Amino acid sequence: MRAQQVRAGFVELYGTEPEGVWSAPGRVNLIGEHTDYNDGFVMPFALPHTAVAAVSRRDDGVLRLHSADIEDGVAELRLDDLAPESDRTWTAYPAGVVWALREAGHAVTGADIHLTSTVPSGAGLSSSAALEVVVALALNDLFELGLQRWQLARLCQRGENVYVGAPTGIMDQTASACCEDGHALFLDTRDLSQQQIPFDLAAEGMRLLVVDTQVKHSHSEGEYGKRRAGCERGAALLGVDALRDIPYADLDAALARLGDDEEAVRLVRHVVTEDERVEKVVALLKSGETRAIGPVLVAGHASLRDDFRISCPELDLVVDTAMSAGALGSRMTGGGFGGSAIVLAEVADVDTITKAVEEAFAAAGFTAPRVFEAVPSPGARRLV
Repeated sequence: MRAQQVRAGFVELYGTEPEGVWSAPGRVNLIGEHTDYNDGFVMPFALPHTAVAAVSRRDDGVLRLHSADIEDGVAELRLDDLAPESDRTWTAYPAGVVWALREAGHAVTGADIHLTSTVPSGAGLSSSAALEVVVALALNDLFELGLQRWQLARLCQRGENVYVGAPTGIMDQTASACCEDGHALFLDTRDLSQQQIPFDLAAEGMRLLVVDTQVKHSHSEGEYGKRRAGCERGAALLGVDALRDIPYADLDAALARLGDDEEAVRLVRHVVTEDERVEKVVALLKSGETRAIGPVLVAGHASLRDDFRISCPELDLVVDTAMSAGALGSRMTGGGFGGSAIVLAEVADVDTITKAVEEAFAAAGFTAPRVFEAVPSPGARRLV
């Protein structure tokens, strides 16, 4: 139905039928936060919430962009005029993909694009990556570029890093492009090797809730970049290419070498222990001990809160309240400074936990959260 609605919107805007309709999902990261730009491990899965785009080729060097979600007209850009950090609106994300494809030597000659998205914006669920990947997949198909999914993800990341100016890692785009239905994606961000890990909570009597705190964040703001720069500085002080290269067994020795550099100690400790937590969750899921991942999620939140210092009162309130109400595990997910938390719960406890979180937010005077179930869903694909 959404594909047909977007197709009809394209016809109304541009006066012709689109050549196709594509979708790309947002994602939830189960575990592995701020490890991707440290060459580490992550474990996201795709959401049922998607960006959907109707697209046709042009051959005149013009890119026309329109979103059904924004009260604005069609943005018309000339491909030869696309330049990094020249656009501070939503169009920077799809335009950045076109820029990155052309910079890499791919013959994209223009496009008409009409899209819409159900991925909550600013909630830490990769709404920007969904926009990027749906455009990249459509252009890859239409212009017969022959790029693999991981290559599309790399180019989308380059668009976001250089064109948009947001220093994000590779996880979000890879999750949107490569996740599979009913699975979590165990991704090594150094070599982009992937394992699809079965993750069917419903079959085991559990649910994973997303609690969108309604506190908006922006990766292009300074704090995210500061954390990334701090991690790079920590790696340089320890003489390694990336913090991924510090074995968990050697962490205490590495921290001792950092001496009284308190910031470096905190950042290094989070990244090294978080990589260890990802590997622990993978092992537990493979052995069928799904409920045992709960404490690992909680430990991950404590590390993000205390060492990486990217939580906020709303996120902490979700975790504390959910755990007090009987959750198996909970943690913030995404880049931090707002956004969403996840809650792992028995089916029988979902309503109790949801009510407890809503009441806690009301008592604290916070904006009411949005709570929904996260179901591992397919990655990007062509719909029509």
